[in-house]
Amino acid sequence: MNAPTTLSADALAGAVDPDPQESAEWREAFTALVAAHGPQRARQILDGLAQLARQQRIGWQPELSTPYINTIAVDAQPAFPGDLAIEERLASLMRWNALAMVVRANHSYGELGGHIASYASAADLFETGFNHFFHARNEAHGGDLVFFQPHSAPGVYARAYLEGRLSEGDLLHYRQELTAPAFTGGQGARGLSSYPHPYLMPDFWQFPTGSMGIGPISSIYHARFMRYLTHRGLLDCNARRVWGVFGDGEMDEPESMSALTLAAREKLDNLVWVVNCNLQRLDGPVRGNGRIIDELEKLFAGAGWNVIKLVWGSDWDGLFARDTTGALARAFAHTVDGQMQTFAAKDGRFNRDTFFGQNDELKRLAQGMTDEQIDRLKRGGHDLVKIHAAYAAAAAHSGQPTVILAHTKKGYGMGSAGQGRMTTHSQKKFESADLIGFRNRFHLPLSDEQATSLAFYKPADDSPEMQYLQSHRAALGGAMPRRETACGIVPKPDLAAYAQFAVAADGKEMSTTMAFVRMLGALLKDPALGPRVVPIVADEARTFGMANLFKQVGIYSSVGQRYAPEDIDSILSYREATDGQILEEGISEAGAIASWTAAATSYSVHGLAMLPFYIYYSMFGFQRVGDQIWAAADQRARGFLLGATSGRTTLGGEGLQHQDGTSHLIAATIPNCKAYDPAYAGEMAVIVDAGIREMLVEQKDVFYYVTLMNENYAQPSLPPEAHADVLRGCYRLAGDPAAAPQARVTLLGSGAILTEVVKAAQQLAAEGIAAEVFSVTSWSELARDGVACEAAAATPFIAQQLAGGAGPIVAATDYVRAVPESVRAFLPMGRRYITLGTDGFGRSDTRAALRDFFGVDAASIVRAAKAALG
Repeated sequence: MNAPTTLSADALAGAVDPDPQESAEWREAFTALVAAHGPQRARQILDGLAQLARQQRIGWQPELSTPYINTIAVDAQPAFPGDLAIEERLASLMRWNALAMVVRANHSYGELGGHIASYASAADLFETGFNHFFHARNEAHGGDLVFFQPHSAPGVYARAYLEGRLSEGDLLHYRQELTAPAFTGGQGARGLSSYPHPYLMPDFWQFPTGSMGIGPISSIYHARFMRYLTHRGLLDCNARRVWGVFGDGEMDEPESMSALTLAAREKLDNLVWVVNCNLQRLDGPVRGNGRIIDELEKLFAGAGWNVIKLVWGSDWDGLFARDTTGALARAFAHTVDGQMQTFAAKDGRFNRDTFFGQNDELKRLAQGMTDEQIDRLKRGGHDLVKIHAAYAAAAAHSGQPTVILAHTKKGYGMGSAGQGRMTTHSQKKFESADLIGFRNRFHLPLSDEQATSLAFYKPADDSPEMQYLQSHRAALGGAMPRRETACGIVPKPDLAAYAQFAVAADGKEMSTTMAFVRMLGALLKDPALGPRVVPIVADEARTFGMANLFKQVGIYSSVGQRYAPEDIDSILSYREATDGQILEEGISEAGAIASWTAAATSYSVHGLAMLPFYIYYSMFGFQRVGDQIWAAADQRARGFLLGATSGRTTLGGEGLQHQDGTSHLIAATIPNCKAYDPAYAGEMAVIVDAGIREMLVEQKDVFYYVTLMNENYAQPSLPPEAHADVLRGCYRLAGDPAAAPQARVTLLGSGAILTEVVKAAQQLAAEGIAAEVFSVTSWSELARDGVACEAAAATPFIAQQLAGGAGPIVAATDYVRAVPESVRAFLPMGRRYITLGTDGFGRSDTRAALRDFFGVDAASIVRAAKAALG
């Protein structure tokens, strides 16, 4: 409902009007204008007046917030297309089964946790989407993308149970993945993960949303990536939409807010957010002394989004219709979230006395209503008719992304056990009276015994409810969420076709970064693989030598290029195009990794395999956006992360916050991330080639992290017999293990420091000490192999490689010592092991000075080797 036309802005603000008659004449004139010429003419006049106000410099601009009432007027609501009674019964069943699942688990195992209250508040928001809007992928429709509020996972499981996708046994193993029969015996009931986790339930969940803020930013970049696919002619995504149901507390996360302007700038009208405004964070009010809905309205409107406020349910329509003085709107304008939560937690009598008892106008509005009727006045997010109207308006809106701010009660229907209470987030236990009260509140067909024993309820297959549920999902393409992985194999070009210069370098000087960019340019020209490659850069594309790709494939822009670039006369000039292939994300590592995730999961989300290469300063990867990389791993991403200018001594003058000494340590913690630190272009080429084969041809759920350097040095050729060892983690670069001088030592090096290791070997040889040199391409792969061999009672690969040598082993890297320390347990027995690394903070100086300071230069390696020899 809209505010009555007699309500003035001054009345809402509580300001004193010095000339009420003049104000009334202005309002009457404007009302007459709207009636005579319509909204478009009214908007023209308002725009003109706003421009005039700016010219007169009166210091005024329109408020970005509107009264605390619904955006969509009653007379603008479309007819509800479903059976309201059946849909309400279905929503009640979902609430009950979700509650029963969580409470049963905690009766049996008090430590399991789980959430009831979030889904209780969002159930109607989900059900309206499931019944009318959320398309699944089928032959007729590419499918919508839906990001589910993570604490509401029990409700999604409850719906899947009614649909027949999950069994009662599955529900009984909620948060019990390791003890479920499917895990222990290979068949039977499966365990259900706590939150949406595609890695754990790869046929069910599409998107991981458990880490607050990552779902929102991911949804924006998925919507943009769908436009990218459409504009490049790879896949028509025009009929598809991205829906995100998120919590109001989640909007505090910087990732949630960081890409709002991008969504508006790109005009992503294929994106709809539903923010569940239950006014409660995990443990208390979101804005106890303010109003989160007002704050979010200003934020989204200012960012350029279409905002739909869904505040009050249909029960309020009659009250607003009778309220000719604007008393309700004035009362709401002065009611903060903390007080709203108190109203939610209390009964009808309290709300009559405390809210409607504020003044005579409100008292008159409540006359004739019983306390029970007041108690059951719904907030907008619990009214299926209002929700459908909001969703329909969002789906029909063009030119902007839409956010629906849905007012709900956390723990809706839980009564004194948890509705609106500070403790409701962690509510997991119910007394018998509470369970019976919940049953009565939602008219559930359960006996007292069934309610108190937490029996699951599933109507008969031929019941009206089940037929309704199945028919509506069939009309929308089938069950959701549903993750699919079938996609066509993308053929890989031969290594020699794009990287012969690298594997047969013959001593040419280059950096591995330059070698990678040259390889990337060649891959982009391959007729089969080239169109599937997605180059991504957050910043410094020219620093990484990618300028030559601007002309070759262009930078993606949804509007093309509307300007003549400053460097238009250059052969490397900047070029934007609607079919551009490079995603240049500006200075936003969070945005770039979200783009990478969208491309890296395209094989499952769209059935179209893509191959993203995201290149960035290595320090700004795992350390800065590591949580997003972890979420991508959960989503079984396939693609390349390229950590350029890697190591703590490669990026000379930049200093502490730019120099990376830890990324390989963090990468090693992600099970499906294969991390490599190649020193030479040939090694890097073999690794990239293997990654393309593994991800696109063999279609394995892995992704690669490869570090690159900007330091030019001579690049040796890589013999074919070393290729397999490069992929396993190390190969012999120099030295004869059969040589038997009096003093022998083995040197291990990787990445930027391998050249120092080679120099050290030469210096040791000059002093009569034989040094065998190994290039370690992946410390983490060696460590994983060692762990696997321990379990199988086999000899680790690193031990096999070093078996022919003798004497102490010295390892040096450009990373903290914990990286080479990871293989200590797997080395040959009886040989002393010394590790050198760059522990501590970085410094600003030359490479030589930095390597001397951290003790990883050739001289330091020589000293360590001689000390180990005694």
